[in-house]
Formats: sequence, C-alpha cells, structure tokens
Amino acid sequence: MKRGRKTNEANSSSSEDTTEKESKRHKVVEKKTIVVRSPDWANLLQDIILQVFQYLPLLDRAHASQVCRSWNQVFHMPDLWRCFEFELNQPATSNLRTTHPELIKQIIKRHSNHLQYVSFKVVDSSKESAEAACDILSQLVNCSLKTLGLISTARPSFMDLPKSHFISALTVVFVNSKSLSSLKIDDTPVDDPSLKVLVANNSDTLKLLKMSSCPHVSPAGILCVADQCHGLRELALNYHLLSDELLLALSSEKHVRLEHLRIDVVSENPGQTQFHTIQKSSWDAFIKHSPKVNLVMYFFLYEEEFDPFFRYEIPVTHLYFGRSVSKDVLGRVGMTCPRLVELVVCANGLRPLDEELICIAERCKYLSAVGLGECEVSCSAFVEFVKMCGGRLSQLSIMEEVLIPDQKYSLEQIHWEVSKHLGRVWFPDMMPTW
Repeated sequence: MKRGRKTNEANSSSSEDTTEKESKRHKVVEKKTIVVRSPDWANLLQDIILQVFQYLPLLDRAHASQVCRSWNQVFHMPDLWRCFEFELNQPATSNLRTTHPELIKQIIKRHSNHLQYVSFKVVDSSKESAEAACDILSQLVNCSLKTLGLISTARPSFMDLPKSHFISALTVVFVNSKSLSSLKIDDTPVDDPSLKVLVANNSDTLKLLKMSSCPHVSPAGILCVADQCHGLRELALNYHLLSDELLLALSSEKHVRLEHLRIDVVSENPGQTQFHTIQKSSWDAFIKHSPKVNLVMYFFLYEEEFDPFFRYEIPVTHLYFGRSVSKDVLGRVGMTCPRLVELVVCANGLRPLDEELICIAERCKYLSAVGLGECEVSCSAFVEFVKMCGGRLSQLSIMEEVLIPDQKYSLEQIHWEVSKHLGRVWFPDMMPTW
C-alpha cells in the first residue's frame, strides 16, 4: 500500500512538473508572438493621414501639410495627385476661385507624371484664362492622362484662341498619354488633323468622346474616330457631324455596342441652316447592333426648321425641346419615337396638346419621364394621359399654369386623380415667386 501511494505521489509530482513546463513554454510563445506582430506605427500613421487628406479640400490639405515633415511627405504622395481640376480666371477682373499660380508650378514640377484624371475649368470668358489652360497642357510632356476635360463655364474662351496654339497644346496630351479613355472638348477649335493624332495614339483605349460645338471638325474627322476607335462606348456631337456613314461605322461587327449617343441639333440663324436627313436604314442598322443604346437628342430649332425630322421611325430614347415646338411636330413624335423614355418640352404656345399627349401615351410604351413648360393641356386630357401611362411615370414635372380646368376636373381635384393613377402623391409644380 505504501509503495503504491509513493508511486501515485511520484506520478502526481511528475504531472505537475510537466504542466508547469508547458505553461512556461506557452508564455514564451505568447511573448514571441506579441513581438513578431508589433505594427509599423510610422507607416500606419501615414496611411491614416493619407485617408484623411483624401477628404480635405485642396487648401485645407496644403495648410495641414505645414504641420510637420511627415504630413508634408503625405501631401506629395502620388495617390493625392491622380485627380485634379485646374480652375482658371483673371483675379484682376473676377472674384471667382482660381488655382494659385505657385501651386500650378509645383504640380507641373513634382506631379505631372502622377496626373491621370484632369479637367480645366475656365470660369470666366477671358482669352487669358484659356491661354493659361493651354500653357499648362503644353507642359504635361510626362503625363499619362486617362481622362481630360476642357470646360468653359462662360463662352467663348477657348474659341477665342488662335487655332494653332490650342491644337499644339492639345497634341502634347494626345501624343504622350497613350491611354486616354475619356475626352470632353466642347466649344473648342479642335480639328480633323488633331483627331487623327488622337486616334493614332489612343485608339485602343478611347471609350468616351464629347465634342459638341466644335466647328472645325468635319463629318470625315469624326468618321475617322469611329472607324478606328472600336472601343468607343459614349459619343456626343452636333447633328451636322452625324451621317449615314458614321452610323454604319458604329454598327460594324468589330465595333463594341454603343451605350450612349447624344446629338445636339442647334440653329443659331433661323432659316439659314440646312439640315440633312439620315436614312432609316442607317438607324435600323445602328439600333440592331446596339439595341440598348441611349439616344439623346437636344433640339434648339425654330419652328420652320423641323421639316427634315420625325418623318419616319427613329430610335431616340431621350428627347428635349429647348425652344417652342409646334403641335404638328409633337404629333409626329408620338408616331415615330416608339423607344421614347423621356420627353421635355420647353414651350409650345397657346394651342392645347391634348391629342398629341394621348398619341404619345398610346405609342411610347416605355415613357417614364415627362416635363412640360410653357404649354397648355386640358385637365381631362392630362388625367387620361397619366391613366394610360400608369405607374411607370417615375418623373412628372408639370407647371400648374400648363393645366386648363374643364367641366370634369378643377385644379383642386386634379392632383387627387393623378395621384391615384400614379400610385403616389403628386402635385403640379408651382411657378417661382421671384
């Protein structure tokens, strides 16, 4: 019995020693683990500051960069300079915000090779501001831009420049970027030869081209882009550049499906602009190749200039009339635009559009957004129009002055009836009091 008891005690002691040794070993492992996983606080701090800087306006970011050397280093990190908007005006004649000249020098010196998403916003109409934008462009010889936008908030700016000066600056970007995917150059003196340079260097990457109101570009120039930039998905241009050849080029098997085509139909001189007609077969080929394309058309014409349009079916989806349009034209819209999704009419005159709206509701089965400005519609016809379109009318913007009370509905009654058919509360828009 004694010998068994001693054996048990020995085994117990040995077990306790083993447990104690394992406990010490775990503590050593835990200590080693803690040491190995210690964070790099210096890098972590920079990452946090970088995230904070990305949410700060440029001026606040510049002030913060003066706090210490580490923050100044973060201020110059490439991630913060991939996207930049140059705002240009003449401080002597304008109180609008402008990018400081010293900052522009610093960007060109230290960050031109980091820039990828750049826009130039000329916020006044001065020739000097447009020249400043061109001077910056001409210095971006080390850039690799992916997007470029030239924006004039007040005309004419870029159009005031000598064409050769503008083209020379723009060509620097076209030649050096090699991977330009988005280009917005409305209201500029860009021309056919400069578009050829664009295509020669960026044909594989260009996906968006927006160039309305560019008088020096011909249909042949834009056709060159469509022929060689097979990845082009969005295009915006004036109607005079649209041709049967262009639509067929965009419809070729090697071209991707276009997602967005915007056409501005603009007349500056009533009666002096001759508008050509696009063949129905060209539209048919285009919509067969790109069946889901958004075709947006803005019309700024005078009444007598609408004759070439809406004579046969066209695949327009978004239609905007910026000037007064006749009852006859709106009646033709209902007959020729079966894919219409959105319709905005700025003005019509004093003849009610009852029949025209009913025709549009009958034939435009996808219509979901309507806006009427200076027009007239009887309350009964408007209720019938809403009833036919039903709940798919997600946007319905009608001024109260457009609706004409009749024997069936007053202005007080109409919002209840319209709300019932829309499936939501609706009221007509009120004319601003100022």
